[in-house]
Amino acid sequence: MQVQDFARYDIDPALCRFSIKVVAEGFLSAMGHNPTISARDVSGEVRFASAALDQAFLRIRIRPESFEVTGDASPKDKLEIETKMKQEVLETSRYPEIVFESSSISLSKTGDEGYMVNLTGNLSLHGATRPQTINCQATVNDETIRGFGEFSVRQTEYGIKLVSVAGGMLKVKDEVKCSFEIIARKRA
Repeated sequence: MQVQDFARYDIDPALCRFSIKVVAEGFLSAMGHNPTISARDVSGEVRFASAALDQAFLRIRIRPESFEVTGDASPKDKLEIETKMKQEVLETSRYPEIVFESSSISLSKTGDEGYMVNLTGNLSLHGATRPQTINCQATVNDETIRGFGEFSVRQTEYGIKLVSVAGGMLKVKDEVKCSFEIIARKRA
């Protein structure tokens, strides 16, 4: 199958949702925040052909400068968390993009337009690239692809310094949970 036989879909940033759940641990964790971080700048592309499901492709780009704290933290705490996250943890001026690019995809049909999807690829984050597997559900039709799921990332595997205060009595867990809903529209 030639590359031009694949339908190409562009991720619609206005319709995407990508969030990261950060959990505090340590003796003072009950006093700390467990913020949810939402990405506002998500883009990418999907290539898909029903005749060659195993050759589908996904690339997602996220600009971490667009991350913002959502939830019930005070405006002062949100600003403090966002500033520390962008400047000290993710170092967004040095590492302006987070990219996932699939290397293999396996799909199993669950209905007329539905699929269970196992994506294997590379996640580039904070100057490091590591293998990442993502399981999700997707629906595909002539005009759109919608995918949603969850996966985990261990920050230290990407050289990210874990935030700690009060002499380690309050710190961020290494593993963060990422959830997403991606909608891509077919190119004209």
